[in-house]
Amino acid sequence: MLRSLHIENIAVVERADVEFRPGLNVLTGETGAGKSIIIDALYAVTGGRTSRELVRSGAERCLAAAEFDAEGAGSWCQANGVEPEDGVLIVQRTVSADGKGACRVNGVPVTVGQLRALGALLVDIHGQNDGRQLLDEGRHLDYLDAFAGDGGAMESYRAVYDEYAANEREIQRLSLDDDTRRRLAESLSYRVQELEKAQLKAGEEAQLEERSELLRNSEKLREAAEGAYAALYGDEGSALELAGQARGWLSRARGWSAQLAQADDTLAEAADLLQDAAELVRDVGDSLDFSPEEFDRVEGRLVQLRRLEKKFAAADEGALLALYEESSARLAEIEYGDEALERLYEKREALTKRCRAAAKELTQVRKRAGQALAERVERELRELSMPSVRFVTEVEPMGGSPGFGPKGADEVRFLMSANAGEAPGRISKIASGGELSRIMLGLKTVFGQNDPVPTAVFDEIDTGVSGVAASRVGEKLALTGRYRQVLCVSHLAQIAAMADSQYLIEKSERGGRTYTTVTELDRPGRRREIARLIGGDNITDITTASAEEQLSAADAWKEKQH
Repeated sequence: MLRSLHIENIAVVERADVEFRPGLNVLTGETGAGKSIIIDALYAVTGGRTSRELVRSGAERCLAAAEFDAEGAGSWCQANGVEPEDGVLIVQRTVSADGKGACRVNGVPVTVGQLRALGALLVDIHGQNDGRQLLDEGRHLDYLDAFAGDGGAMESYRAVYDEYAANEREIQRLSLDDDTRRRLAESLSYRVQELEKAQLKAGEEAQLEERSELLRNSEKLREAAEGAYAALYGDEGSALELAGQARGWLSRARGWSAQLAQADDTLAEAADLLQDAAELVRDVGDSLDFSPEEFDRVEGRLVQLRRLEKKFAAADEGALLALYEESSARLAEIEYGDEALERLYEKREALTKRCRAAAKELTQVRKRAGQALAERVERELRELSMPSVRFVTEVEPMGGSPGFGPKGADEVRFLMSANAGEAPGRISKIASGGELSRIMLGLKTVFGQNDPVPTAVFDEIDTGVSGVAASRVGEKLALTGRYRQVLCVSHLAQIAAMADSQYLIEKSERGGRTYTTVTELDRPGRRREIARLIGGDNITDITTASAEEQLSAADAWKEKQH
């Protein structure tokens, strides 16, 4: 649930704080007062697209911050390293005047993409243009599948379809014309022969580079080893000789001084270490027996490896070996391609039968769900003052070959008839603006009862609606508010009267600047605002009494629903 929204310097809103409640929250106010700015701020803070135009004129940046209950977002928090505080998520988004922005969740920086993924778990925003989604027949199948909720049939179908699609990709990969196959085989054969001739070994290049470094510095290494050995052991007055002399003196006195005895023991250990070092230096010196032929052989091999790496854009000999294996396998595929294709075609035939069988099961699920959806939507729309409506979910076979795709073998369309005696047709051809708003609300009501997103936002859902239909829309929104939080921007008294909480958006001018304020209304405030919605500026005792009558009627209606 959305607990609160804080806005700074967004359009005409300099600063506003709104605390939202459970149930139906309605935002009202004069046209142009800034009602939709609240929705824009909420849209921004849940990862929607923004621009510098959002920033109030003269301000360096704008800020939208919202406080949500974290319930339902646990997996997102765990995946993104965010820890809810007392079960709450504080989401912030800033946009500067130069268009740059930043997003944070409980102080943790996140990307807009991460914020959008979180927002989808917290808020479902239905704007004035959402009706276009109902007109997009390409989305009708997704609507139906969401209503059906039978993931098992779709999972079974997708499992076999994915296998079919992989088989088709393999057929496509091996299906080459004769000229292309010949050219590719020649190219691969030349590559395989060249790499095979190189007798590549993993790790060889690193070993050669190490050996090359030794060979290039062999004289310096030999000189250093000989000098070190002489200083340690070979020359008169070497370190080992002097250590022996020092031990001779100390051994005479160790019986009279514990400290000198300790020094004698330490020197004995040091002499052993010096002896070990001298032997190691001697062995290294003896091994430094290099020849110019070996150096030429090592350098030549390195040149060969680096030439091959450059030619085939490989990072090292390991990548060359992988390329050799891949090329050999591809060459074998081409040489035996006809046999492989024959097996793939046989597999395609079997997979096609399996796909069609699984798609048939999915079709039956959709047809059953389509009938149930039509009945539910018709019931909802009758309650929204569309008594003669007919809603049809048309599930037809997909055309073309092979007659199925990633989502099955069906094409789905929603058809409707708004008036008695009219044949069902496409919603875009049949529905008026007000009917489209009610159809959208009816569908959202049906789908929303299984929707895990806790907050639904409706911007101008009452477009083209008035009279009794407006009352029914208000009732439907109030019922929706019983199982999820609803925010609604409206200009109709019938909807405002049904609110559990109502907010007034007002615009004023001070010092030549425009300011917008948001105020939660008490009962008298609601009465005045609903009277304004009824009568405009002409608020009389009659319009005030009418407003109170609507509020009382709404209270009585809601009481009967419990």
